[in-house]
Amino acid sequence: MCRSIKTLRPPVIPEEATEEEIHAAALQYVRKVSGFRAPAAHNREVFDRAVEAVAAATAELLDHLEVRGAAAQRTG
Repeated sequence: MCRSIKTLRPPVIPEEATEEEIHAAALQYVRKVSGFRAPAAHNREVFDRAVEAVAAATAELLDHLEVRGAAAQRTG
């Protein structure tokens, strides 16, 4: 997949992912899947909706993941 999309969960990053990091990952994903770095005007709305949907799904995933041992690794 996109090598520029980084892992956004502990313990890879010590704190919670920011909205900016989540949006950047979503944008990279949609760019890769669509094949467009920037969409044409007639595709802008659907492109932007896809980025927002992927960002929302990513935030939900990160909010509900249970990473075992992450708390011990952060404090140790």
